[in-house]
Amino acid sequence: MESGAPLFAGMTFLAMRHSGELCGSNGLPLTPNSITIYGRAQMLKKLEHPNLCSYLDIIRGKHERTIVVSEYHRKTLKHMKNLNVGQAIGIAKSILDALSYLNSHRIVHRCLSPENIHVDFDGNIKLLNYGLYYMTGGGADVSFPIGSPKYTAPEVFLMSNSKQKSCQSGPKVDIWSLGMIMVDILLGCSLWSDLKLGQCLRKVLSLLHCDGSVFERLAREADRMDVYQGLDDVVKDFVNLCLTKNPRNRPTAMQLIDHPLFLENYEKLDSNMDDASMDSFQSWKKNRLSERSLSELYCMWRLAGGDVPGEMKKQGLIRNKAPILSLPNLVLLEGTSFGQCRDQAMLLDLRLVALPMSSLVQRLNHLPVTAFYPLIEVKSDIIGVDEQSDAESLPLVIRERDTEYQFRRIVLYDSLLKGYPYKRPAILKEAHKDIPPFFRGRLWAALLDIRGDIESKYISVDKETPTDTDRQIEVDIPRCHQYNELLSSCEGHNKFKRVLKTWVVSHPQYVYWQGLDSLCAPFLFLNFNDEARAYACLSAFVPKYLHNFFLKDNSAVIREYLAKFSHLIAFHDPVLANHLHDINFVPELFAIPWFLTMFSHVFPLHKIFHLWDKLLLGDASFPLYVGLAILQQLRDTLLPSGFNECILLFSDLPEVDIEKCVNTSIELYCNTPRSITYRSHELPCKQRAVDLDPNLEMSPLTVAQLQNEFSPRISGTDLLQLLNSKATRPKVLIIDVRDHDLYKEGAIMCSINIPLGFIDFETEDYDSAIPSCPELSVLCNFKGKIIILAGDDPAETAKFCRVLVRRNFSHVCCLHNSIDALKGKGIIGPVLI
Repeated sequence: MESGAPLFAGMTFLAMRHSGELCGSNGLPLTPNSITIYGRAQMLKKLEHPNLCSYLDIIRGKHERTIVVSEYHRKTLKHMKNLNVGQAIGIAKSILDALSYLNSHRIVHRCLSPENIHVDFDGNIKLLNYGLYYMTGGGADVSFPIGSPKYTAPEVFLMSNSKQKSCQSGPKVDIWSLGMIMVDILLGCSLWSDLKLGQCLRKVLSLLHCDGSVFERLAREADRMDVYQGLDDVVKDFVNLCLTKNPRNRPTAMQLIDHPLFLENYEKLDSNMDDASMDSFQSWKKNRLSERSLSELYCMWRLAGGDVPGEMKKQGLIRNKAPILSLPNLVLLEGTSFGQCRDQAMLLDLRLVALPMSSLVQRLNHLPVTAFYPLIEVKSDIIGVDEQSDAESLPLVIRERDTEYQFRRIVLYDSLLKGYPYKRPAILKEAHKDIPPFFRGRLWAALLDIRGDIESKYISVDKETPTDTDRQIEVDIPRCHQYNELLSSCEGHNKFKRVLKTWVVSHPQYVYWQGLDSLCAPFLFLNFNDEARAYACLSAFVPKYLHNFFLKDNSAVIREYLAKFSHLIAFHDPVLANHLHDINFVPELFAIPWFLTMFSHVFPLHKIFHLWDKLLLGDASFPLYVGLAILQQLRDTLLPSGFNECILLFSDLPEVDIEKCVNTSIELYCNTPRSITYRSHELPCKQRAVDLDPNLEMSPLTVAQLQNEFSPRISGTDLLQLLNSKATRPKVLIIDVRDHDLYKEGAIMCSINIPLGFIDFETEDYDSAIPSCPELSVLCNFKGKIIILAGDDPAETAKFCRVLVRRNFSHVCCLHNSIDALKGKGIIGPVLI
C-alpha cells in the first residue's frame, strides 16, 4: 500500500424527483427527497463495528444527487477464489456478526452480495453499502430497485409486484442473501453468471417451488453434486436454514450465530497480498497517520484540498448534461411532464471512486513527533511548548482551513477529551484560543460541564404524550434555519421536536416561548446523532445565559436585561446612546430577539458557531457586550439615521463581521467592571473564594429605578479593585458630589468635589450645566477614562451622570450605595484644601 493509497471511496446516486406537486398536506413546500435521504443517512455515521465499512460523509449535490463517502478496501469477496470450507465459515460468522449489529439498529442491508463484501489487509470481512436501503426509506426515495437480483430473497420480488408498495423488507432477506453467497463459496462457482436479468429473476422465483433442499437443487443445476456431497451435514444444514423459502420460518442473524457450525474452529481469510503490496502496507502501518481515526483523516483530507465531486467527475460517475437536453415535450398545468428521455444517471451505479490520500500524506509528512503526541501536562515556561504561535495570529477563518494547524488542534483536543472531565480546565484554556469544527459538539458539551448518564435521563422523559405546546413547536420548526439541509430534513424536524418537547416537559417551571427553537438549532446540528447531548447542552445553556427568560411572565426579566443593555451603551458609546434616545429608538424595538435567542435567530449557523465558541467561555453578561459590538459595527449607519431608517435597518440586519464582533466583545468585556452589568435575575454564581462585604456589593434595583437612570452603577468592591490596581488607578477619576462641608470632613483620596448643588439640571444646554471651575478642567482631562460619581444618594447622583453623558463623556457611572460604606477600607480620609 503506497503512502497515498486510498482509505475511503465515494459512490453516488440520484434521488427521485417529486412529480409536479408543489406543496404537501400542511401547505408547506415538499422536502426534496435528496434532503430526506441526507438527514436520514446521518445516523449511519455513528455505526461502528469491526465488520462494517464506516460511513464518513454524506454530501448533497445539485439536481437531487447524493454522494456517499465510506471506508474503502481494494479487495472484495468477488476477487477471492478457491476458498476452503473453514474460510467460508469464518466469512459467514463475520457477516452474521455485522448483520446482528445492523438489525439491533433497525437496519436491513438488502444489498448483500460479494461485491459489497470487502476484505481488508488483515483479512477481515467488511460489509459495504449496508445503509443504502435505510437512507432511501426502503427504496421509496429513489427510482431504482435496491439489491443484487441473484442474491435477493424471492419474497422481495413478490412484494414489489403486489399492491402493498409500502411493505419494506425485514432483516431475514439478508439471511437469504447470505445463503446464496455461501452457495457460491462452497460450490466454488458463480451461479447463473451467463443469464440475463429476466432469466435470473425467474430462477430465483423458481426456488420457491423446490420440494427438497434448495442448496441441493442449486448444486445439481451447477453440476457440483460431488462437491455438495463432500460437505459436512452441519454446513448443509446452515445453508439450508439460510435458504428457507418461507421468511416466517427463516432464522434471524442472532439465532444463526448460535448454530453448531460455529462451534468448530474456522479460518481467517488470507489477504493474498503480493510482496510489493505487503511492503507498502507495512510502510503505511509505520506512518503515524495510520494511528488516527478514519473520520479525522477524512476531515484532514478535505482540508488538504480533497474534492469528492471532482474525483467523481474525473472517473465519469458525474457527467454534466446540457439543460436543453432535459426539456420535456409537454408539461401540463399541474406540473406533470411527458416526452423526457430516461436519464441513465437515475439508475443505480454501485461503482466506487477511490479517493487518493497522496495530497494529505505529503501535507503532513513533515510534522514532528510532538504534533502526533502532544504534551498535555506542561509548565508554561518550557521552551518550545507553543509551536503554533504564528498560526494562532491568523484570522479564524484561515486557521479553520489550515490543514497542519487543524491537525495539531484535533490531536491535542482528542487527548484532552479522552481525559474529560478531569482535563476540563485544560480544555477551557485551549478553548480560549479556538475550537476546531471537528470537535465542536463535544467541546461545547465540555464547556457547559455536561457529564454523567445523560442518555438515560433523556430516554426517561415522556416525548409521546400530547401537550399544549405541540402545535406551536410544529409551527416553529419548519421556519427555523431551514436553509440548512440537515435541519430542514424530515429527520431533522423529528429530532427538533423530540429535543424541544423533552426540554418543555422536564422544565415545568417554564413555558415554551418562540425563540427556544433557535436556541436548540446549533446544539442539534452539532449533535445530530446524539439527541441526549443536544438536550443536555440546551438544558445547561438556558439557566446560564437566560435564567428565568422562559417564565410565563418574563416581562421583569427582559426589561431588566434591556435596561442594563442601555446602560452599557451609554457607558461605552455616549454619542450613540444619546442619538438613540433622541429618536426614541429603544432596545425593546430590536434587541429582544437578539438576547432571547442569544443571536441564533438573527445570524446563520456558521456565524453562531464562531460567536458561541467565545460566548460559552464568558458569563451571563457577555451577550450584552456582543449586542454592543454589533451596534458599534452599525454605528456609522445608525448615527445619521432617523427612527424609520433604524427600524428598516434592523428588520433586515446588514452583514456583520462576526470575528470582529467577537474580538470587540471580548475587549469591551475586559475593560468593564463586572458590577456594571449586574442583574438581579441572573443565576447566582458559585460562592467566591473570598468573603466580601455585603455593603460593597450590588443589591437588586427595581426595573423602574433602572429605567430612570441613564448610566450604570458600580459596586464598592469594583471601585476598590480599580483603586488598588497600579494598572487601572491612573485611569479612574472619582467625583464626590456631596456638599463641600461633607467632602472636607472625609472623602475618597484623590477625588475631586463638584457638589450637586452647583449643577443646573434644568437647562437644555448641557455644556453650560456645570459652572466653570478648576475641577471642570480636571474632569475634561479625564475624558475617555472611567469617571465614578460618588455621593450619599445614587438616584440624585444619576442625574449628574446624565449631564456628563449628554456632554459625550464615556465610561461614566455612579457608586452604588453611600460613600459611608467605604469607611474602614483605607481609602477615605480628610481633605486638605
